[in-house]
Amino acid sequence: MKSVVSVDKRSAPSIPLMFIRKLLSVLYRDRLSYLFLAPFMLCFAFFILAPVCMAIFMSFTSYDGFQSPTFIGFRNFISLLTQDQIFMKYALPNTLKFAFFVGPIGYMLTFFVAWLIYQMPKSIRDLVSLAFYAPSMAGGVALTVVWQAAFSGDYVGYLNHLLIKIGLIETPILWLQSPSYFLNIMIIVTIWMSFGVGFLAMLAGFDTVNKELYEAGRIDGISNRLQEVFYITVPSMKPQMLFSSVMAIVGTLKAGAISTQLSGAQISPQYSGHLILNHIDDYAFLRYELGYASMISVVLLLISYFAMKLSYRLFGQKEGES
Repeated sequence: MKSVVSVDKRSAPSIPLMFIRKLLSVLYRDRLSYLFLAPFMLCFAFFILAPVCMAIFMSFTSYDGFQSPTFIGFRNFISLLTQDQIFMKYALPNTLKFAFFVGPIGYMLTFFVAWLIYQMPKSIRDLVSLAFYAPSMAGGVALTVVWQAAFSGDYVGYLNHLLIKIGLIETPILWLQSPSYFLNIMIIVTIWMSFGVGFLAMLAGFDTVNKELYEAGRIDGISNRLQEVFYITVPSMKPQMLFSSVMAIVGTLKAGAISTQLSGAQISPQYSGHLILNHIDDYAFLRYELGYASMISVVLLLISYFAMKLSYRLFGQKEGES
């Protein structure tokens, strides 16, 4: 006769309980490490994770800041795609154009300038680097003092005065009030201010390249500086390139205050400099449609995520790379 061994299911621990016990044992074993991580993790949870989760929740609601949020499902997302003409006609195209020039083109320009500066003697390299980095520290002060004076629409504006003096124009041009020029001016000013932390990271990255690789490259047939950059420099400083690309993406997509600072108004002339971030500010702080503004923030977060994935695909470490 076969013996049947009965197992009391109540005495066997459940899978969730076993997982919790294992997690607690790991936390206790590495308690000192988690203690040092705790300040950062708490700040990250309260100031990054919680607002993102709140924005995702509010994107499915109708909320004006005074009454309780009302759940409306995907109605905000449908309205963005079918009824929001300002977003489709101005905010999205302007952001894509702005991101194209300030992002990839500005990034390549930053790399090129950093490479040129690195070729200079050490004695003057630091001074030139500081000259390029200083505008990013000035921020709004540089916008209001330098660029508003340069693009002033009267005769004393620097650009108007120069063009009138050499005979290219006869009357002053209202640069900051003209929809034809405003977005292009935003792009120029943003690129001028984009030589920030990413620029310094690239400069530091050139020092990490093993100089023996250049000698080995010449033996293998590399004959000019362009080939050195493409085959040796860029692959050797991928971490710095990745960091700079992430900073460029963040700086590009969060740009929006530049439109307000240049035009002096919350909404730029005929929405010519209206970016997605300006659209969020418009609905959040002017119309008090906080649910709709949260939905646009979520859309911007998704755009940022896919842009980051592209950067990691281009500059991230591949399998087998050291």
